[in-house]
Amino acid sequence: MSQNIHQRIEAMRDMTAKQLRETYIEVFGEPSRSGNKAYLFKRIAWRLQSNVEGTLSERARRRAAELARDADIRTTVPRHPAIGSSSTRRTVAGPVGNGLPMPGAIITREYKGRTIEVKVLPKGFEYLGEEYGSLTAVAKAVTGSHWSGNRFFGLTSKNDHAQKDDKK
Repeated sequence: MSQNIHQRIEAMRDMTAKQLRETYIEVFGEPSRSGNKAYLFKRIAWRLQSNVEGTLSERARRRAAELARDADIRTTVPRHPAIGSSSTRRTVAGPVGNGLPMPGAIITREYKGRTIEVKVLPKGFEYLGEEYGSLTAVAKAVTGSHWSGNRFFGLTSKNDHAQKDDKK
């Protein structure tokens, strides 16, 4: 890397976020949507270096495109293992917009020495062959007392509740 670019990057370490945003416009030709100082510093430094040393080779770009095309991106919930399978079932899909797993997912929890399994339905939950309208109702059926269903099944933490309370 040339000495001039090295000096310019070192000088950016002392810049404010506002100064880095101005430098970003100068280097990229458009304003940044971010005001994060560390992000701006890294992006500008990368661009300055790539302008001097060059960007990815065409071969590297083609390889990246191949990898992206061949990536195994799951768009559906995997099938449940066969009954009697040695593997244990867990939540099989990440949260959807409401923080709950996708319909078809199995939520599990160990409680008092037994495994509680709840199937997520499009509108509700199934536990021991019965349908419930909420995880809280399932948690109450399991424990006999009131619990937050999301918290009982580990879909949220104690800190999540504290942060929500702070926002009120």
